[in-house]
Parts: sequence; C-alpha cells; structure tokens
Amino acid sequence: MTSADRTLERTNAAEVSGRLDDRALDQLFREARSFSFWQERPVEESVIQELYDLLKMGPTSANTSPARFVFVRSEEAKARLVPLMPEMNQEKTRSAPLVALVAYDPLFHQKLGKLMPYRDITHWFTANPAFSEQTARQSGTLQGAYLIMAARSLGLDCGPMLGDNQKIEAEFFTGRGWKLNFVCALGYGVREKLYGRLPRLDFDEAAVLL
Repeated sequence: MTSADRTLERTNAAEVSGRLDDRALDQLFREARSFSFWQERPVEESVIQELYDLLKMGPTSANTSPARFVFVRSEEAKARLVPLMPEMNQEKTRSAPLVALVAYDPLFHQKLGKLMPYRDITHWFTANPAFSEQTARQSGTLQGAYLIMAARSLGLDCGPMLGDNQKIEAEFFTGRGWKLNFVCALGYGVREKLYGRLPRLDFDEAAVLL
C-alpha cells in the first residue's frame, strides 16, 4: 500500500468514525510545539472569549470547574508580571501578546448551585478539605490542559511555564483567594526560532495495557 493509499484509508475511516483528520491531529499534537518567541500580532479579545468558551466545555470532576484564569494582555499588566517570573522566562513573558495565569479556586464549591443544579453535593467538599483541595488541583490542572488544546485549535501557539506562585498570587489574586497552577504564554509563535523537538517516551516505557 502506498503512502497516498494509507492517507486515503485514514481519511475514509475518519469520515466513518468521527476521528479527526491528520491535519487536525498535527495541529493539536504532532506538529504543535512550546514557543518562546512571538510574532508582533495581537490576540484579539474576541479570540480570548472564544478560547474560554471552548475550554470550559472540557469535563471536570462532578462539573466542579475549579480553574480560574487571568489573561494578561496590557503592557501595564505585563510589567507587573515579568519581574515575578524566573529570569529564563521573563523575555518570553514580556514579548508574548497574551499571558494566561492558570489558577484554581479553593472555594470552587460555592459555584455548585449553578454547576450542579440537580443535586446538592457541596457537603462533599466542605466536610472534607483534603478532598476539596485534591479536586481543585486535579480538575483545575485538567482545565489548564484544555486551555492549551483549545488555543491550538484556534490557531494560537502556547508556551507553558512556571512563575513565582506566592508573588503572582499576591500581585494578581488578592481578594480572590485563587491559587496559581502555571503560567502560559499565548500568541502566534515564531517557528523559525524553535529548537528541535525533544524525544518522548515509547508506549512500553510509559504505559501498561492490562
């Protein structure tokens, strides 16, 4: 079977199964990269809204949706953020047209009246602080991953990175009580400045099929 035949076979299978085609899979996974250099092209507010409207649809435990996001776009806000980043991440933060502070709300259960209207499960979390914290971290991290995939689906590039959690929380989350998970630069990356892709683990190194 030729390469063209295999491509046609995958295309036909995608039409039957609902599988994404190779172009979409390349954009989301195989050709997607973490960027450090950015084009001077803004991310419009309408795109930010569309980004959130996509990522919020991803599943979370009991629909708790604990993630919270601060989108840093103005020069004034970036000037507050850059000094709170490790030196190696400061320039990519400064030059990115948009930077998302991906956080979670420890008091997410206060929104469950809206998010879970058919059953009152608030006591699951108020009666068990350790379980509540675990849920906030796990589902909040899931939503951070949805942010990256939603951004890529809209043609944006991403550069996830760490910041100084305590300082960023004090600067941007005062009065909210949110906890920082990670920072993610967003925009349109400069592909010519990418390094070669680093290796990944093979299936039998990272997975077990039982």
